Amino acid sequence: MIYILQKAVSRPSEESDSMEESKADASELLPKENPGPLPLSVRRAKQLISLFTMVQNPNMTHLKLGEVVVLPPLWIRCDGSDPEHTYWLGAEPLKAGNKIVGINLYMVTCDGPTAYKTCFANLEELKMQHKIMHHSSVVTTKGFAQYELLRAAAIEDTIVEPESSIYVDITWNTVDKILETPPLISAATLNIALEPGDPRSPVYQLYRELQFLLALAEGLKTGVTKWPEPLEPESAVELVQEFVADLKKKLDGSWVSGNRNGMEKIRCDTEAVDSSIKSIFSERGDLDFAEQLWCKMKCVSSYQELIECFTLILESLEHGEIQPWIHHGSSSLLSKLIQQSYHGKMEAVSLTGITPIQMLLEIGLDKMKKDYVNFFIGQELATLTSLDYFISTSVDLQEQVHRVQKLHHMLEIMVSCTVLLQFKHESLFPWTQICIKYYRENPLDEKHVFQLPVSSALVKKFYQDSHPEVWKVDISSGHGPKEVKTTWQVSTNPPVEHMMSNNTGLLSDSTVNASIEEKTYFITVVKCSQVHFR
Repeated sequence: MIYILQKAVSRPSEESDSMEESKADASELLPKENPGPLPLSVRRAKQLISLFTMVQNPNMTHLKLGEVVVLPPLWIRCDGSDPEHTYWLGAEPLKAGNKIVGINLYMVTCDGPTAYKTCFANLEELKMQHKIMHHSSVVTTKGFAQYELLRAAAIEDTIVEPESSIYVDITWNTVDKILETPPLISAATLNIALEPGDPRSPVYQLYRELQFLLALAEGLKTGVTKWPEPLEPESAVELVQEFVADLKKKLDGSWVSGNRNGMEKIRCDTEAVDSSIKSIFSERGDLDFAEQLWCKMKCVSSYQELIECFTLILESLEHGEIQPWIHHGSSSLLSKLIQQSYHGKMEAVSLTGITPIQMLLEIGLDKMKKDYVNFFIGQELATLTSLDYFISTSVDLQEQVHRVQKLHHMLEIMVSCTVLLQFKHESLFPWTQICIKYYRENPLDEKHVFQLPVSSALVKKFYQDSHPEVWKVDISSGHGPKEVKTTWQVSTNPPVEHMMSNNTGLLSDSTVNASIEEKTYFITVVKCSQVHFR
């Protein structure tokens, strides 16, 4: 826990008389935007840091404060009004056991945005300043760089939506110069946040299918179903009629291979998928009757159309006009009716209320679960045992749908890593296990940032000719509680949320492919000093 100190937001007096209210300008009656955190003056912040230090000093007995209680670290927002442009001051008690022996004092200064061509600090000078300030003869350096891979790896018409991001964080020991490119022996972590739903995504068709599944689940829960707009030239009823007609022909022996085009058309789950993904997310060739029916009925656009489709199917089953096959183990109501039809007996089903919606939801769930399992197992990224949680039927339909959403999110991540970043199985497999573990333990979070370890050599081609979003060097000396650190950092975004700058618009011109002259950075310096209580 830490304390953050900032200026309180002043509120207008509620005791204004009616005359003053009547004279108020109309603009004052409009809702005011939240100004965000308000900083204190640097002078006032320093006074408060001094008071904090005195309170924590056990030698200040004349203050008669009683027993000193160790307080959490204190950080104070500052307005940057001093020559150094200080935006944070901090103080953290130093402890030896339960005793306070000193205080760590921090100062965070920031300038910018500054053009990249501006002469940045010299590393040797920074190291010398640190040595002089802390009376140390030996210092160590550690580097950190963050690169955005999403734009660097973007393929036209396949890039994921702006809300998504792919960054790589790289750390290494022994920095030789400011803004050096990380060496290949660096430790790297991929940070991926992908929100599904971009029409340009290679698996967008599957996403649309999932959205219809979610609409059915919502309709089952609330009683109100949002039907999709008709997009196909043929209605769902017409598609089901053709489907049943083909099955009847096959049963009576009049079906020939020339008519197979209609049967092949039902396997359309991924036919609109970008060619770059077809090799890893191929359409299944083992769709049973219920899955094929889902492919026809996922374009149903009204409750009445849904009733007509199922009426046609149930009448054909009841009269023995079709004898479709289904996968073993399917637990949907339609599958049970099909199994009963094999013996010439079918229980009566009333296609009223939520029953037809539930029937369609069940066959859609079965089909989509198999699609995702087919991908993860087919690509040798997971085993059936590890995916059992996501495809279990021991929970209610709403929870089953929720878990299928998790599968889709994992699919989007792995597809992006494969298509956009071109990673191989040796990287994808452990990443899949990380995603599976997270989603077995946590609810769906499409904004979650997955942190995946990666070799810096694998991502070097994406960042070696790019400018970092963040680059910093830590200069350290001392050990344990006596360790002190100086940090010098550049970043494309303001590192301090309350930082005031009239030049932040310059950042809009800063791109991954920008020239050195166009790139702009904020420069941040964090200094630490220690006060020891005798």
